[in-house]
Amino acid sequence: MEETSIETAIYPVLYLIGFAALHSLLASLPVKRAARMHFGPRVDPWYAVFFSASAVVTVLPLAALLYTFPGRVLYVLPSPWFWLFVSAQLLVGIISLRAFLDAPHRFLIRAQLAGPASPTSPTSPDSFALAIRGIYCHIRDPFLLSGFLLIWLTPFMTENLLLVYLITTVYLFLGSLHWEKRLTAQFGSAYLAYKNEVPRMIPRGNSRWSECAGDGSRRKEQKNKKL
Repeated sequence: MEETSIETAIYPVLYLIGFAALHSLLASLPVKRAARMHFGPRVDPWYAVFFSASAVVTVLPLAALLYTFPGRVLYVLPSPWFWLFVSAQLLVGIISLRAFLDAPHRFLIRAQLAGPASPTSPTSPDSFALAIRGIYCHIRDPFLLSGFLLIWLTPFMTENLLLVYLITTVYLFLGSLHWEKRLTAQFGSAYLAYKNEVPRMIPRGNSRWSECAGDGSRRKEQKNKKL
């Protein structure tokens, strides 16, 4: 007997739930603390690489399940729109790497475990100041924006893929809320001030965080002094 769309949807949804649970576990502070205790400070630059690699590897079976159990096809964009959407996805993926380069200290385990700091009085040798720059001057969570764009720019849609994307959208947003609680604990009042001024994922025209503009002016002044 041929399986219904509801029955076939169970497989990718259950796997997605397991993927999300594993992803959240690896991102948790207790696991990061245990990794640093076991491997020492040398784990800091490699944990983010391991985390990203494990996400890529474990998402492949989900893609295979969606290929095997796609459900009814809802739409497929015609050319050239199909390739424009694919190109946009590739562009978003490349640009999202900028978020790592603009705030590498956010992803260091020792910084996440150290607690809030300021430029003049860090609470521990492992603390870092907020140091907003680049894309973070305009939005607080570029990974949330890029995640939404990557999935919803898919140039085709099936019933099961739509269900997975809806669940993923909720998971990404809840993950963003949790990540901001982590950042507040890591950077304290500095992040709260930043949060009150900068939007989560939709830029407000040409506006940017005031301290970003100030930092740029100070760098320019320092460069002029050196000249």
